Amino acid sequence: MTNVVVIGAQWGDEGKGKLVDWLSERADVVVRFQGGANAGHTLVIDGVTYKLSLLPSGIVREGKMAVIGNGVVLDPWSFAEEMEGIRKQGVNVSRDNLRIAENAILILPLH
Repeated sequence: MTNVVVIGAQWGDEGKGKLVDWLSERADVVVRFQGGANAGHTLVIDGVTYKLSLLPSGIVREGKMAVIGNGVVLDPWSFAEEMEGIRKQGVNVSRDNLRIAENAILILPLH
């Protein structure tokens, strides 16, 4: 598959999540390249609802690499909570299917 970039041309809620989910079935790597914990996306796959914010939607697809890019504002506490929730739904999250850019932006309470 060639590289496909999905961006919003409005102020959110354009249906990007549904499109990325559809494309992720055919992709090897799904990258979230910007945004933060306030920007959520909901996926429904085989009747199971996944609510994600920081994790790329490819994380719920087996055999895909999910990448959090350097433009993402990463709140470590929100991230840990989201990972715990998705794991409780039976989704494997490990170094084998999730990478975080070493220069991703951290937002901490002191900010």
